[in-house]
Amino acid sequence: MHKSRVSTLLIDVPREEAPRAAEFWSSALGVRTGSPPGEPQYISLHDAVPGMVTAIQALDQGESRYHLDIETDDVDAETARLIGLGAVEVSSWQGCRTLRVPGGQLVCVIPVHSDPEEFAARATTWA
Repeated sequence: MHKSRVSTLLIDVPREEAPRAAEFWSSALGVRTGSPPGEPQYISLHDAVPGMVTAIQALDQGESRYHLDIETDDVDAETARLIGLGAVEVSSWQGCRTLRVPGGQLVCVIPVHSDPEEFAARATTWA
């Protein structure tokens, strides 16, 4: 048995466009921005979506897109569950797995990174 939940909405943009994208989204949503310590590739959009991390992610390569992170207490089990539903694994890095889901969107399966009480309260338990 494991648990998982959608925890993060990332707006992926080319690195050179990240400051302008952050300025746009901050103004459009009326939220403040900031980069987490040690993670300059992210610009947080604080409280843009209550209960979720929302951020601009600066990419060295790739197209602009949106993607979701699903946090879980068992990355292997959640990845297998999503593959069983039709997702295809496209890469893995630092204990995280990237999947392409039906429809073509990307989803990253990541270890729990939110407050443990919030995760416990919001996550779904899978048998």
